[in-house]
Amino acid sequence: MTVHSRRASRNFAIIRTLTCLMFLMFAMTSDAVGSVIPRIISEFHLSMKAASAFQYVPMAAMAVGALLLGFLADRLGRKHTIIIGLTLYGVGSALFALGSTFGQLVALLALGGVGISVFKTGALALVGDVSTSTTQHTTLMNLLEGFFGIGSIIGPAIVAVLVTDGLSWKWLYVIAAGVCALLVVLALIAEYPDAHAGEQAASGLWPTLALLRDPYALAFTCLISLYVAVEVAIYVWMPTYLGIYHGALIRLVPFALTLFFILRAAGRLLGAWILRKLSWSAALGFLSVGILLCFAGSLAGGPAVGLVLLPLSGLFMSVIYPTINSKGISGFPKSEHGRVSGLLLAFTAIAAALAPFAMGALSDAYGSPKYGFVLATGFAVLLAIGLVLNALTGASMRRLRAMELSEYNDRISG
Repeated sequence: MTVHSRRASRNFAIIRTLTCLMFLMFAMTSDAVGSVIPRIISEFHLSMKAASAFQYVPMAAMAVGALLLGFLADRLGRKHTIIIGLTLYGVGSALFALGSTFGQLVALLALGGVGISVFKTGALALVGDVSTSTTQHTTLMNLLEGFFGIGSIIGPAIVAVLVTDGLSWKWLYVIAAGVCALLVVLALIAEYPDAHAGEQAASGLWPTLALLRDPYALAFTCLISLYVAVEVAIYVWMPTYLGIYHGALIRLVPFALTLFFILRAAGRLLGAWILRKLSWSAALGFLSVGILLCFAGSLAGGPAVGLVLLPLSGLFMSVIYPTINSKGISGFPKSEHGRVSGLLLAFTAIAAALAPFAMGALSDAYGSPKYGFVLATGFAVLLAIGLVLNALTGASMRRLRAMELSEYNDRISG
């Protein structure tokens, strides 16, 4: 191996480590919100709708940041974009140690949400830079989702340990800020592939939203929004929904969210096996039906059945988001990956903000978290219909084949 190839291999390892750890850190805080919300309801005497601000405010900030700043990954380059985003997120998280009112904490979450939108669009665009095919792009995206899954397990576990030891849950964010500082150092020493668009990258809100004129982009933003609406129903409101259960298995309720995240991580094995046996579109159609059955069964059987089926839905979720995200981004030239990543991230965040807010409002209006899960089951129905239709029509495959020929030097598969 030549000096140049060894250096390239080392640099790729740094970039991959940096990107994986960014996803892990983001998940530590975002997916711990279900464990935090019951505590802030008690601490600040909030309704479910008011407490949901801990979810929808940072997600709304992330959506705005992704729409307005997604072009930075194409204009400034991946490196500067990632460093700017990590700095914003790190500052917002570190200041949690000083926040004392609900309003202050929500404002810090908003700052962190903007930071996430910036570094995540840079990271998603970077995946395209280092991929040699749409298939490898999807593989790398699923690797990132694996680390996201690990962060999803670590975050709630940290909250549980902090509370058990009599410490504030706020230290979760301070710990995340420390990880963020390490990632800034890695981002500074890494050498990045050349940017594809440079100063020719379109900037601002309207060029990003103009992508929705493309039916391919519109379809994938809808699919990713529906998936996120289904997933956040679990990690935001499942602990509250299961809180009305008082049966023989009540001691398992505090562990249900952790079990969901563990099964979602384990679902990568199931998803990887299915992706080897079926095309990606058929696999996602099959997995979405599994999610729907879990939600419908939980709604029909109540919290007693939901205690089993809602965590089990994680087994079917793992590969859906990264695969939808990857195929949505891969359907465009690499020079537009920053904007496309920003668009998909924006709709991810919008869904993650509006869906739990709507669920909380519906639950408050009818006096039970059950009614929020009626809405979530409706999202699961629409997701299954969309992914099954995509598998049956094969519409997305034609676009990906064309992009494979123009942007990559490998053959598309599955």
